[in-house]
Parts: sequence; C-alpha cells; structure tokens
Amino acid sequence: MRHRRKQALTGVAAALAAGVLATAVLTPQATAAPGTGTPAATPLSAPRAGVPDVLAVESPDVVPEGVTWDPTRGTFLVGSARKGTVSVVTPQGTLRPLITDPRLVSTYGVHVDAPRHRVLVAYADPGVAAGSTPETTHRISGIGIFDLRTGAPVHLVDLTRLNPGRSDYFVNDFAVAPDGTAYAADVLAPEIYRITPDGRPSVLAHDTRFAGEDGRPGLNGLVWHPSGYLLAVNDSTGALYRVSPRDGAVGQVRLAHPVYGGDGLSIHGDGGLAVVTNTMATPKGREAVTVLRSTTAWRDATAVRTLTPWASPEPTTSVRTPYGTYVISGGVGTLFGGGAAADTFTLRRVP
Repeated sequence: MRHRRKQALTGVAAALAAGVLATAVLTPQATAAPGTGTPAATPLSAPRAGVPDVLAVESPDVVPEGVTWDPTRGTFLVGSARKGTVSVVTPQGTLRPLITDPRLVSTYGVHVDAPRHRVLVAYADPGVAAGSTPETTHRISGIGIFDLRTGAPVHLVDLTRLNPGRSDYFVNDFAVAPDGTAYAADVLAPEIYRITPDGRPSVLAHDTRFAGEDGRPGLNGLVWHPSGYLLAVNDSTGALYRVSPRDGAVGQVRLAHPVYGGDGLSIHGDGGLAVVTNTMATPKGREAVTVLRSTTAWRDATAVRTLTPWASPEPTTSVRTPYGTYVISGGVGTLFGGGAAADTFTLRRVP
C-alpha cells in the first residue's frame, strides 16, 4: 500500500473508514436557527450505563472498518475487511455473525434501515480479504441489502456495471435517506450512485472535483442531511460538498481549512457535522474527530471542536447511539499497509 496502487487502496480503506463522531451531540441546542436547514436538537437522554466508554472486542481476523447502531437489538453492527461479514456486537463486547454471504468478500460501511427491516453494507475486494481471488480482486463492488432479523439476502446491487471497464472498484461508504434510497460513493470514481429501495442503481452525480488528489482516494464519506440533501467529503483534498438528490447539483461548502483525510460524516441532534479523519488516504490528514457547524444551510461551515490525537489509532468511522457517539478503530490501515490483521478492535465513546 506504499506503492502507487496500494496507496490508492489504502486511501480507499481510509475512505471506508467512513464514519464520524458527533462531539456536537454533547452540547445540543434547543431549536434550529430559522432558515438555516439545521434540524432541531434531539438530545441523547438514555443513561450511559448501557455501554462502557471503551469496548475492546476480541475479533480474530475480522478487521472492521464500518459500524452502525441497530435500534431493534440495542447492539452495534460491524463489517469485516478480512471476512466480508456483518456481525452483531453487544454492549458487553461479545461478537457473533449476522451476514455471512461469500459474494461480499470484504465489507465496509454499514447502515440499518429499520423502517424496512433491512441492513445495507458496502462490499468490495481490494485484495486484503481471506476470500480474495484473482477473479474478484479489484473487480467487484456494490451495496448488499439483507434482512435485518435473519441476515438473508434481499438484493446484491452491483455498482461496477454503471462504470464498466475500470481497473479498480471500491465502494466503501454510503448514506440512506428516510425513503430507503441509498447513495453511495466509490473512492476511485468521481461519481455518486443512487440505489432505489427495490435495488435499482443509477448515477446521481458526476463531478471531476470528486476525484482524489494525485491518484489518491477521492469522495468517501456521505451523509443524508434531514433538510433533504447529501453532504460528502473528499478524502485526499479535504473538500466538503452539498449534493442535491433531485438533480445531482453539486456545491462546495466553504471551509476555513480543508478536512484532509475525511473518512466519514455524521449529522447529530444539534445539527453539527462530525468528521472522522485519519492519515490513510493522505499524509496531510490526522487521526481526529472534527465537528463542523453551519448557519447557512451548508453553503459554508466552521469547525467548532477538534479531538486529536484520537485515543485509539486508525479511527475510521463513528455512530451515534442512545449512550453517546462511538468511534471504531479496527486496524484497517495496518492491514492495507501489509501488516497483520488485528485480533481485537475498539469502540471508544466521544468524551
């Protein structure tokens, strides 16, 4: 991953780290600013006793990059860069598989669509999985849709066919709108894809600004804003974009400083945008969580808090739970750099 191709894939891994923490959730505001598109606050009120501040989970050869919260079980769900699974992680730190479909090979971003009883997961094969083969490495990628209760497959949405002929594919992060539509980014393509609830894919937006800098990974983290648009971050350039789901129109959010190494985005109860960053896609990045806030409906934004260095190395994404926001550190950067797969991963609460 230190040579050019591996470097691109490592950035992809960082991109996969798609997840963000919300330190903003610690200081919720009571109401939205009029006309700003910032949602009213929904403070977390559940006791923290349900999940410890730090979970160190024994997970030989799993190496999760993505994490989400399953409100139906009251547990975390994590992907696996090595095994291509989705597993349930209890607040006590035990782990068991939910999805074990061999077609996935290697899994990254994970989201629960509770109203439709589904779990969605980004899959690819960057060549680091136990099941990687010459036929699948760099050649497969998309979004898998599964039954949330049983883990049975519903749709496997192949996104490589929307842009055939490329040498590498790597969908690693995506967002899910309230109507069940998913929006996904491939860190090696300057596009955002749309997947309907019944599994039909199309290209929503194509923009050269989504491409990475100097051949590095590009568009990575995506999040659905409650006001009805997408926010997306370019991993290597640190640029943030607002994207219309209706016509794919793209506007760049004005920032005082780029969020280099931006891997995942998350909107929280007070309207803040939390960005998890790392150094996997660019040496300009840092292992941190930065909270941005906007009073202009995300035409521009200001950093209001940065936590760095993050206490657990190689953070990749975060998830808001009833017990606070948790960031996952699974060792993905080490794996993509040619190191051994970690036998544990950490979920750490944002203080």
